[in-house]
Amino acid sequence: MPADKIAVLTGAGISADSGLKTFRDHGGLWEGHDINEVASIHGWNANPQRVLNFYNLRRAQLESAEPNEAHRALKELEKYYDVVVITQNVDDLHEKAGSTSVIHLHGELTKARSERNADEVIDIGYRKIDLGERSKDGTQLRPAIVWFGEMVPMIETAAIEIVTSDILIVIGTSLAVYPAAGLTNYAKSGIKKYIVDPGNPDLYDYEGWEHIQETAKNGVPPLVEKLIKKAQSDV
Repeated sequence: MPADKIAVLTGAGISADSGLKTFRDHGGLWEGHDINEVASIHGWNANPQRVLNFYNLRRAQLESAEPNEAHRALKELEKYYDVVVITQNVDDLHEKAGSTSVIHLHGELTKARSERNADEVIDIGYRKIDLGERSKDGTQLRPAIVWFGEMVPMIETAAIEIVTSDILIVIGTSLAVYPAAGLTNYAKSGIKKYIVDPGNPDLYDYEGWEHIQETAKNGVPPLVEKLIKKAQSDV
């Protein structure tokens, strides 16, 4: 019998446990920046150098960041289940931990794209993007990040993954940013649903959810251990 499918939706909380800051915990500021100045197309048009500096710094910080216990536990889960990770995060910590199926809803720090064409994307690793650096089509290279106000191209793919899953796990997200927050509504009726977060995420209704009120690194490993034991007992 094929393994059950688990969809995992992760947010900033899982990355915070690896030392990466989140702007929502600091009054909308990130390293002293108004997030609208560095994470919107309006901010880019007003001052592209400021935006490039902001993401160049984040990329440099990411290079030395390591996955934590939660990331590694999700990788372990792949030995027993068909696991797809859907992340709101732009870091590569899931990949560093070894997860093999990761959907990035909001783009990836380690990639750059054409200013004109969102489909023209290149891998840049952890290096800087300079003002004046051009993509193949001659336009300025910009971070391959989905900014506020832009379309989320992977949202339909993510919805299909969730609607076809047998278990849903939500980790470290306030569920306050749409359209990603609406993905939980695609879960099939009656499936097991877990949410790992020390706060109270913005769920319309907690009915049917098991809320593990812990940080990601403390709450995910025991949950994964429980799910693995269930898979082993079902064999």
